Amino acid sequence: MSLISPAQADALEDWLTHTRALRGAAPATLIAYAADVAGFLRFLAAHKGGAAGLAALREVTVSDMRAWMAETRRGGVASRSLARKLSAVKSFFRWLGTREGFEPSAVLAARPPRFHRNLPRPLEEEAAQAMLDQVGSDHDLPWIAARDAAVLTLLWGCGLRISEALSLRACDLPLRGSLRITGKGGKERLVPVLPAAADAVEDYRKLCPHPLTGTGPLFLGLRGGALSPRLVQKAMERARQTLGLPATATPHAMRHSFATHLLQAGGDLRAIQDLLGHASLSTTQAYTAVDAARLMEVYDRAHPGARRS
Repeated sequence: MSLISPAQADALEDWLTHTRALRGAAPATLIAYAADVAGFLRFLAAHKGGAAGLAALREVTVSDMRAWMAETRRGGVASRSLARKLSAVKSFFRWLGTREGFEPSAVLAARPPRFHRNLPRPLEEEAAQAMLDQVGSDHDLPWIAARDAAVLTLLWGCGLRISEALSLRACDLPLRGSLRITGKGGKERLVPVLPAAADAVEDYRKLCPHPLTGTGPLFLGLRGGALSPRLVQKAMERARQTLGLPATATPHAMRHSFATHLLQAGGDLRAIQDLLGHASLSTTQAYTAVDAARLMEVYDRAHPGARRS
């Protein structure tokens, strides 16, 4: 495997530091960025016949980009993953071009492959409630059943991502009123905590055999370590099989259900955007499984021009 030159490796490290400081990217995101860009640089070294310095990056051509994308696809990488890799490479080259004084036009002009954005389908309200009830009684150890039910209640009742729920700390107790959540890109948002969610977490706290103190994780595994997202996924898998729900009934679908049920009940799309922590309203609209007629209903009721007609 071709190696990255020291100059390129240093540039990559500097870019990651810049991205961490400027955008507040999560550690897992930075690891993915590093792997994506390093993979591209290794390909480029092999494609060009050996590792080279930063000057070689000024000379990347459209043909080079096509060759990398083709090679990546031949390696079994799906369109969505390739689009993510290309985004990281573009971001790196955009930063490098500014620093080194060149225009990476061939890199920035590369078009990502088209892919269908498959969002998890939300559960009907009755199915979501049945899921909570089933998970809450589906383990031999009552405290684990209560823990899993508490996590899923936060996903459905507060619209949290599973990573956000599992990042809560013992010092966040008691969960009353609202929670300050740090989401993707370090963006903070204030999320109201429903009494049902607070009660579910309190039930878990009372049953948990391990100490919940200070900045330690709120949700614990069997032996007292931080709870793995995979264990929550497995709990939902067992429950959905018992309930006869489709494979789309995942933890992330509970967050979709939060947004969809709010909008169906007449919630404001902008408010839901804030609650979910989305940067773009179009993301929130795509995220909610509400048909165009329902969206027009919200529009007609809310828009000043519609109210005057």
